[in-house]
Amino acid sequence: MIAVFRPALAPLLLGLALAAASHPAFARLLTGGGARPLAAERLLDLALNHLLLAGTGFLVVALLGLGLGIAATRPAFASLRPAIDTLAAFAQAVPPVVVVALALPILGFGGPPTLLALLAYGIMPVLRGIVGAIETVPAEARSAAEAIGFKEIQILLGVELPLAVHGIFETLRTAFILSVSVAAVGALAGAPTLGTPIVAGLQNQNLAAMLQGTLATAALAFLGDGLLQAVAGRIERR
Repeated sequence: MIAVFRPALAPLLLGLALAAASHPAFARLLTGGGARPLAAERLLDLALNHLLLAGTGFLVVALLGLGLGIAATRPAFASLRPAIDTLAAFAQAVPPVVVVALALPILGFGGPPTLLALLAYGIMPVLRGIVGAIETVPAEARSAAEAIGFKEIQILLGVELPLAVHGIFETLRTAFILSVSVAAVGALAGAPTLGTPIVAGLQNQNLAAMLQGTLATAALAFLGDGLLQAVAGRIERR
């Protein structure tokens, strides 16, 4: 059991260390005491908002990417695969800052334009990762399932997805880290995230606030990555 969760320990411990380093006392110490750090309560509020926004974007991207990835690997939708892949690549080609700026007049300030940026930037790696994971399933496994009378949906749920679970979770880990990183851009649209002290710190030359926002964002990414690794280890063990 311990061996299953051992890979998750490193990111979890690193995430906890980065979270501790973002505390006002440490931030003041790291910057030589010349800047005014953000209060711990305010930083925690921003972290919770950041996690909610990034988590929502991650779930949307994961579900949409999984659905499109499964569709792209079905023979019935094979002709649509190039179009799906091209559309996803085009969406990621637009920088998140540009997506937020273009969406502001339509969606307004706050979370909606940030969620759009999360969707645009995260869909391609998830789509390609899911497709790659499913395509690694041996053809012999599918043939054996067909030989014993499995229908298409039974092959997908009982053979392909279980055998592709490792690749799927590796893809989701990447998607979560991207969501946490891109969510910081939401501060430019007025969303209260951990990007807020970074932007404010740049404007006010407050190195402590910038450092807190950066360290806390990295902490969320590593903690989420560690938790996903632990879940993946548990599922693969079963």
